[in-house]
Amino acid sequence: MALTLFSSAFEHNGKIPSKYTCDGDRELSPPLVWSGVPEGTKSLVLIMDDPDIPEVFKKSRGIDSFDHWTLFNILPETREIAEGGVVGTAGLNSAGNNKYTGPCPPPEYEPKEHRYIFVLYALSGILQFNKLPTKQQVLEALTSHLLAKAELVGRYSRK
Repeated sequence: MALTLFSSAFEHNGKIPSKYTCDGDRELSPPLVWSGVPEGTKSLVLIMDDPDIPEVFKKSRGIDSFDHWTLFNILPETREIAEGGVVGTAGLNSAGNNKYTGPCPPPEYEPKEHRYIFVLYALSGILQFNKLPTKQQVLEALTSHLLAKAELVGRYSRK
């Protein structure tokens, strides 16, 4: 059985409800559920980012996406994150915070609608850091431990 990730709040490639965005409660994360965690999994990682940020931000900040949420060392028996919940350890997002930051595409830039990509990784090990890591540091550390991954995409545009 393949690793799968889904939400009761929106379908894959569907619209993320505004309650989980800056138009609602910017710190309220959507509920997420997964199944098919492979045998031998020692920890899970969940990352949410926005690759559709305006080019001006990509260039000025030297980034290719805005990282909204990074969770690592999630216990392998965990199968969900409740609405507004946190599991594992929160790493740093692009705002420099170790928490969920909801979608908030700037309305003055194209594209108006952004994709928010949630990726769940199953790992054969536990990740160790001396300080709170960024998404990039988590991705670099998980490479040698990767067993499987699953993706869920949500879309959002400001009103």
